[in-house]
Amino acid sequence: MATEIRVPTLGESVTEATIGTWLKKVGDTVAVDEAIVELETDKVSIEVPSPVAGTLSEISAEEGDTVELNGLLGMISDGAGAAPAKDEGKGGDKPTEKAEAKPAEEKKDAPAKSEGTDMPPAPSASKMMEEKGIKAENVSGSGKRGQVLKGDVLDAINKGGSSASPAPAAKSAPRPESKPDDAAREERVKMSRLRQTIARRLKDAQNTAAMLTTYNEVDMQAVMDLRKKYKDIFEKKHGVKLGFMGFFTKAVTHALKELPAVNAEIDGNEIIYKNFCHVGVAVGTEKGLVVPVVRDADQMSIAEVEKEIGRLGRAARDGELTMEDMQGGTFTISNGGVYGSLMSSPILNAPQSGILGMHKIQERPVAIGGQVVIRPMMYLALSYDHRIVDGKEAVTFLVRVKESLEDPERLVLDL
Repeated sequence: MATEIRVPTLGESVTEATIGTWLKKVGDTVAVDEAIVELETDKVSIEVPSPVAGTLSEISAEEGDTVELNGLLGMISDGAGAAPAKDEGKGGDKPTEKAEAKPAEEKKDAPAKSEGTDMPPAPSASKMMEEKGIKAENVSGSGKRGQVLKGDVLDAINKGGSSASPAPAAKSAPRPESKPDDAAREERVKMSRLRQTIARRLKDAQNTAAMLTTYNEVDMQAVMDLRKKYKDIFEKKHGVKLGFMGFFTKAVTHALKELPAVNAEIDGNEIIYKNFCHVGVAVGTEKGLVVPVVRDADQMSIAEVEKEIGRLGRAARDGELTMEDMQGGTFTISNGGVYGSLMSSPILNAPQSGILGMHKIQERPVAIGGQVVIRPMMYLALSYDHRIVDGKEAVTFLVRVKESLEDPERLVLDL
C-alpha cells in the first residue's frame, strides 16, 4: 500500500512553494516524521516529514518545480521491499501515470511564457478585492502564471489600491551583453523564492513609504558594565547568555509605548495602531535575510527576550522557522554591527512603519562634562514612514532608546 506525500499548509496567504532539496531519493527507507523534502516559500524553508514509515517509491515533483497547496510530492510504499515491487509489478502503470502527468504539467506551465494574465485571482484574493473595492487589473500578480494572491492584494492596499506596474517594465529593460571573454567566466543562478521576495519587498517599501532615516549615537558603557558584572550569574540562572539584544528590545518596547505611531501601519486610508509589541529581529542566513518575531516582547523580561531570540536565531540558521515565527511583526531591529557595520540606513520591513539599525560598538573620543574621554559608542539609525510618523516623533523615539541604554536601570524600573 502506498501513501501520498502532499504539500502541507504553508501559512496565511501562501499558496505555493518551490521544491528546494530532496533529502531522500527513490528507494531510500524513511522513518515516521523523518524529513523527506525541503520546500521554499517566499517567507521560509519548510521540511516536509514522512507521514509513515516505508520506502520512498516515487518523486512526483523535481527540485526547482513550483507546487501548490496540497499538491502531490511523491509516494511512500510500506515496507523496505515495496520499491522494487513497484518496478516489477507496476512497471506498466507508473510510466503511464508519468506520461499523463507530463503533458498536463507542460500544458500548465506553457502560458507562463506569455503575459501571464490568464489566471483568475486566488479565492482569498478575490474576496479581499471585493471587500476593498479593488479591481483585479490594478493588482500585480506574483503567483504562478501571474495569478493574483492575497499577499499581492495586501501590497496593493498598502500602495493605495494601485498596481506596481513598473516592475514588468523594469524586467523588459535589455541587459547589456557581456564581452565574450567575460561571459565565459560568468555564472547564472536562478534566484530562490526567498531572495525574489526579499528583493520585491525591499523595492516595494522604497516605492510605497515616504521613508526617512534619523540618526543618533549611544554611549554603551553602562550596558557593557552591567553585562560584565552580571553575565555569569545571569547565564547560570537563566541558561542563556546576556547579550545586547535583550537591552535593545526592551528599550524599543518602552519607546513604542510612548510613541505608538512608530508601532502602527497604514491600511488604505486608515492607520492601525498596535497595542502590543511584536518585535522582528533580522537574522542573516545562507539563503538570505529573514525576520523572525519575538511576540509580546513588551511583556517579557530581558531573560525571556534573550531566550526567545536565541531560539529564533538557531531555528533560522537551521532552516526550522515556522510560519508562526515569521508573522505579525510590528517593528524590526536590524543588528548590522555583528558584521562590522559602522553606519547604515535600514529599509522598512513593510507594512511596518519603523526599523531600528544597530551598529558596531567602537571606542571614540567624546566630550563629557567639558572633558574629552574615550567611550564605547554606537550609532543608531531609525528609518520610518514619514506618512504617519512625524520627524518629532521619530527623533523622540530614538532619544528614548538612547536614554534607556545609557541608564539601563530605567528598563528595570519601567521609566
